[in-house]
Amino acid sequence: MTYYVYGDSENDIKDTVKDIEKVMKDEKDLKNVNSGLSRTYDEYTFVADQEKLSKLGLTASQISKALMSETSQDPLTTVKKDGKELDVNIKTEKDEYKSVKDLENKKITSATGKEVKIGDVAKVKEGTTSDTVSKRDGKVYADVTGEVTSDNVTAVSVDVQKKIDKLDMPDNVTIDTGGVSADIADSFTKLGLAMLAAIAIVYLVLVITFGGALAPFAILFSLPFTIIGALVGLYVSGETISLNAMIGMLMLIGIVVTNAIVLIDRVIHKEAEGLSTREALLEAGSTRLRPILMTAIATIGALIPLALGFEGGSQVISKGLGVTVIGGLISSTLLTLLIVPIVYEVLAKFRKKKPGTEEE
Repeated sequence: MTYYVYGDSENDIKDTVKDIEKVMKDEKDLKNVNSGLSRTYDEYTFVADQEKLSKLGLTASQISKALMSETSQDPLTTVKKDGKELDVNIKTEKDEYKSVKDLENKKITSATGKEVKIGDVAKVKEGTTSDTVSKRDGKVYADVTGEVTSDNVTAVSVDVQKKIDKLDMPDNVTIDTGGVSADIADSFTKLGLAMLAAIAIVYLVLVITFGGALAPFAILFSLPFTIIGALVGLYVSGETISLNAMIGMLMLIGIVVTNAIVLIDRVIHKEAEGLSTREALLEAGSTRLRPILMTAIATIGALIPLALGFEGGSQVISKGLGVTVIGGLISSTLLTLLIVPIVYEVLAKFRKKKPGTEEE
């Protein structure tokens, strides 16, 4: 699990990073929590005394150049070899510094030829700094990471996110998710799109099969009641809306409409035989009740071991899926037998009504 904290400077994000780090450390299902700002090293800063430098004819850049002479050495000249220009540098022995005192005792030469110790014209300030300064999209950011120890990653992510949402942050600081949290959010989005695509495909197939849009539209009214039962099932069992629960809802789109198809198909056949819509619905309801209940009960029975966790080590992983499908099937089966016939009869009245005429 990873959180990224963005701001204009390291000081802006420091307090927020610490708060998030504390939230994650307090979460019992997270371990090895640390942040980019917690990985620091000692820093010594030379603060030049401009007044003393001016009197001696020195500049702060001379101090900087003296401390980094090995990396800032300019070439003496250039020579040509085989048509290529090569820099000529003088190799000198590297200075070794065992302490900050050695740096302070290093001498620089003024314009008058006088040698001055760096410590005489600059003070050393001790501090700490992050081992890395990361930037993205023009913003400084730091990461806060932790390892999830629970199998129910979604529950841990939701719990941590709720606490982080309550934190007070500066206006110029933003938080983004990464790692497992980002993967879960991405998976939820893709599953949501998959469910919309599944509904569209089911509707298209039904329109082609029934040769019209009225019956398929009435059949799709069985889907909203699936969500009701699935959510109630998750609540009763103490499960959260996880990826497995979403997969269960995706499965239900195909499972649930079969009951409504069996019912409406019988109604259409009876209407073709001359029965009125009301009579056809009553006949189909009594005739198809038994097979609809048998199909639903058989499916629920097959999923009970999964919902109860009898499969062993995968209990947490698959329990949400089993509970979701069982809850959705129960509610959709019961309400399909009531709501779908009502919706079909209402829509049938619009189908039969002709402009300029009144129904008998």
